[in-house]
Amino acid sequence: MFGMLRPCSHGAAKYGIDSSQWQAHMCGLCLGLRDGHGQLARTATNTDAIVLSVLTEAQSVEAAERVTAGRCALRAMRRAEVAPAAAPGVRLATTASLLLGSAALRDHVDDGDAAVLTRGPMARVSTSWAASARTQAALIGLDVEPLVAEIGAQTERERTSTDLAELTAATELCAAEFFAHTAILAGRPENVDELRAAGGNFGRIAHLADAVEDLEDDRAAGRFNALDAARTPLTEAYDLIHESEAQLRRSLVAAELAEIPTVRWMLLDPLHTLVHRIGRGVPGAITHACTASRRQAGPPISTRKRPPARRPGLGEGIALTLGVYCTGYACFAEHTNPCTGKREDAWWKRCCDCGNCCSGCPDCGNCCSCDGCNCCDC
Repeated sequence: MFGMLRPCSHGAAKYGIDSSQWQAHMCGLCLGLRDGHGQLARTATNTDAIVLSVLTEAQSVEAAERVTAGRCALRAMRRAEVAPAAAPGVRLATTASLLLGSAALRDHVDDGDAAVLTRGPMARVSTSWAASARTQAALIGLDVEPLVAEIGAQTERERTSTDLAELTAATELCAAEFFAHTAILAGRPENVDELRAAGGNFGRIAHLADAVEDLEDDRAAGRFNALDAARTPLTEAYDLIHESEAQLRRSLVAAELAEIPTVRWMLLDPLHTLVHRIGRGVPGAITHACTASRRQAGPPISTRKRPPARRPGLGEGIALTLGVYCTGYACFAEHTNPCTGKREDAWWKRCCDCGNCCSGCPDCGNCCSCDGCNCCDC
């Protein structure tokens, strides 16, 4: 499982949502991949693609359907109510996961990141997933050929282009079309343009965030990085990320989706947390204008004494490795299980790294101030 959005169960409570909703979409996507494309396809589960299922349900006038799923190790062998694999939003999320998973595998093969003996099998899986994405897209009336062509052209762009907009174009186009298609599936064609704009900005954030976070590792390994290729400073990249987040929010406001609790919890809050986390790692980036609240917040978290850690058990390790975050079986990895909002000493983490879980800043009205945390929702 991979993706940049990590909703926290604390945020669900403040919106009056059952935190199992995130798991319902994630498990529905995972089972949809399994049922339609085999067990191996489940490794393509992309937690960001869950947003497509969420947006489709948020725009639909019909009540969200749920089915009972069988026992799973990542749910501590519990059953769960999940989104059905045949639901339009899940099918769209499945298409996105397969297409992006195929591109990711192909990228590893082309970059030479994979071991020599694994490149052939990875290339075959990539081709199979791309074919499966086409099949899945046909079921929901989505033409993915322009997206496949754009992804295919990315390798040549990375060899020749020094323009950052060109280097992020494929990611932006894919996200834009996937977001826009949620409106078609939900019977809300009036939202297509706004969601296409929101998706484009989401794709730009995803690409640039990945480039910023991987910059030092890519340099050390001699790998391609869009920021180096375009000679883009970190501060400029962060400004673009911050601007894209603001534009995405405006688009969702125009589509009357920004105030829907599930959209705020599973998309807007985690995205905001991501942008601020990246900003904290960029020298000179301005991530917070509310200086008064920072002065009152206490010492930075890095100066506080951290409790001793313990080694995770087998179940914890599997869940953490696969990227299941705060709302499922792995909730105890960062908090108590069942989640009470209190962190366990075993896994020290800044509260807002897993989501926007608190509020109450007297200066700007919406800052995170729990336990001296210095991140902000403004």
